[in-house]
Amino acid sequence: MMERLNCIIVDDNEIDRLTVLSFAKRFPNLHILGTFSDSNEALKAVESQSVDILFLDIDMAGLSGVELRKKVKHVPVCIFITSHPEFAVESFELETLDFIVKPLKFDRFEHTMRRVTDFFEMKSKASLFESSIGGDVIYIKEGHDQIKVKLHEILYLEALKDYTLVVTSQKRHCVLSSIGLLLKEVSFQSFVRIHRSFAVQKQFINKINTNEIILNNDLAIPIGRSFKDNLKFLL
Repeated sequence: MMERLNCIIVDDNEIDRLTVLSFAKRFPNLHILGTFSDSNEALKAVESQSVDILFLDIDMAGLSGVELRKKVKHVPVCIFITSHPEFAVESFELETLDFIVKPLKFDRFEHTMRRVTDFFEMKSKASLFESSIGGDVIYIKEGHDQIKVKLHEILYLEALKDYTLVVTSQKRHCVLSSIGLLLKEVSFQSFVRIHRSFAVQKQFINKINTNEIILNNDLAIPIGRSFKDNLKFLL
């Protein structure tokens, strides 16, 4: 069972704050230390307790969510939940795990929690992972085993801060490397970055919609607004 994770919720809108609280309570591994409408009060809480996850609004009176994150960058995971998508780029420069645009829906929150689980599992096993690249395969070290993954079978890459999930149709693997560094490797030239958190293998793209691409296995991957030009090669 996954260890319990201490979290705080900061939002000056009461309805939004209660919505995040109600969703968080559905996950037994989340230990909610407190909810706050004021960032300065939240800052005091973070400085006096061990916090694993921040759920932060951005646009708040006084100390903004971005400013609060800058002051508590030692907290491993930050998730911004906001009505202002234009803050996305700035927020990801602050080691943000996820950025959710309001109105918050449970299925989107649930997706975020899957990423949170993946991140902490990887963090706990970081010393067990290493990757080496050569030819048409990537070798991922898991404990004493070397797992060989064929590059042409990788559907997509998903960034989780300093780690990257390497996803095939059969399994998800972890590489202790950022997605940006992986994509600079010659072996990954068949991948196209379509989102700050995702890169897909070109050969598996079946359809491009306004805000997402569909892979051959009907899996939908979001398209980031600033990455749409990367898909022009298909037009």
